[in-house]
Amino acid sequence: MLKRKIDTMQDMKINTKSKNSKNEYLNRINHIPKVLKPKIINLNKIYESYRNKNVMVTGGAGFIGSNLAIKLCELGANVLVVDSLIEDYGGNIFNLEPVKNKIKLNIADVRTYPTMLYLVKDQDYIFNLAGQVSHIDSMIDPWTDLEINCKSQLTILEACKKNNKDVKIVYAGTRQQYGKPNYLPVDEDHIVHPTDVNGINKMAGEWYHILYNNVYGIRAASLRLVNTYGPRQLLKHDRQGFIGWFIKLILEDKKIDLYGGGNQLRDFNFVDDVVDAFLIAGADEKANGNFYNLGGQSPISLKDLVKLMIKISGSGSFKEIPFPEERKKIDIGDFYSDYTKIKFELGWKPKISIEEGLQKTFEYYKKYQNYYL
Repeated sequence: MLKRKIDTMQDMKINTKSKNSKNEYLNRINHIPKVLKPKIINLNKIYESYRNKNVMVTGGAGFIGSNLAIKLCELGANVLVVDSLIEDYGGNIFNLEPVKNKIKLNIADVRTYPTMLYLVKDQDYIFNLAGQVSHIDSMIDPWTDLEINCKSQLTILEACKKNNKDVKIVYAGTRQQYGKPNYLPVDEDHIVHPTDVNGINKMAGEWYHILYNNVYGIRAASLRLVNTYGPRQLLKHDRQGFIGWFIKLILEDKKIDLYGGGNQLRDFNFVDDVVDAFLIAGADEKANGNFYNLGGQSPISLKDLVKLMIKISGSGSFKEIPFPEERKKIDIGDFYSDYTKIKFELGWKPKISIEEGLQKTFEYYKKYQNYYL
């Protein structure tokens, strides 16, 4: 009886040379041919793709969305900005001041299906940046996070399925989907195990887009963003990321509390580089059904980042303090991304250094700080 059982188990052994074996799969995803080179793109040709096109930007009065809307106007697109302007979520009408007479602004909640059915009609592109991005808020009120980051994504996709299956959508994902990294830098093969409700719901939102691409043919791609900074960022509170809060404290010549000594490593993208990533992913059909990491030129510790910010701005200070318990539980430690995939497949890479980006950032806020502080 025992011998028969052993023989049966041996018969069930998987052929490691099989196309579908784990070893074969790992060989495929880990093997990079020596001839493979980063894709070289003509960015002006990418930009030309948007001339006279109808483009909807959800979350378009927010930080990244407004910068994207402004760039699209410069490129000659017909831009529809959709934003709910929910208090504390980052929407700011002043963000759109440079193009207020060139865009159409619809103040609407993307969770509302009849509204989305109407708005998605005739759009050539949708840049989907509407979302709740606060990790802290997602743990305090998981239901709202679920509504905004999951239900709203299905609402948009279902509206497109009914009224505009030819549209191209680029979704704003997040590095928070990965959770605490098992290795660095983090590439797209890394397991996703989020440490908070927001990361879980953003992961679901991303995969709704990939699913609708694969099953219904609605072209969609996702960009997993790292820490983005620059003009038009929300500064009023620290629940949507630390860098905006750091900028606010430095502008007010106040002291920054650095948790855990500030030794955590992070990578950063200036918002103009992120805008280009969205435009490239939108214009390239190879992106369809794929997700891509963005990433900075090189990681920097939070302490070194703050020292650089203080040096550039000429104000502010910092002190090191222990982690508050509620933040420590969801802190991921060091994190920086590997953006090789998007560099090789789509031709994107960050161009603006942290020094140049911070210089532009402080110049903007010193000029317009009354609209942000």
